Amino acid sequence: MTQAPIDVRAQTAELVKEVVTEILPGVDRDLIGGSRHLKDLGADSVDRVEIIAALLDRSGVDAPMSAFSELPDIDALVDFLSGAPR
Repeated sequence: MTQAPIDVRAQTAELVKEVVTEILPGVDRDLIGGSRHLKDLGADSVDRVEIIAALLDRSGVDAPMSAFSELPDIDALVDFLSGAPR
């Protein structure tokens, strides 16, 4: 997978932080990223579906929910959203 330009990736990372903190308000923004998974931040299965649905809606990415099940961590999520067609 090729990485998106830095500005697109940075914007996507900020979007992920925004959405996660809206759905999981007790999570520190600084913890959202890297090799952590949404489960590590306390997101249950319903939270994870809400987060992905909100990210798809706000980013304009057209991808099936199943595409997100194999992503190992938040960095992979950001990379996927950054490089996905809109």
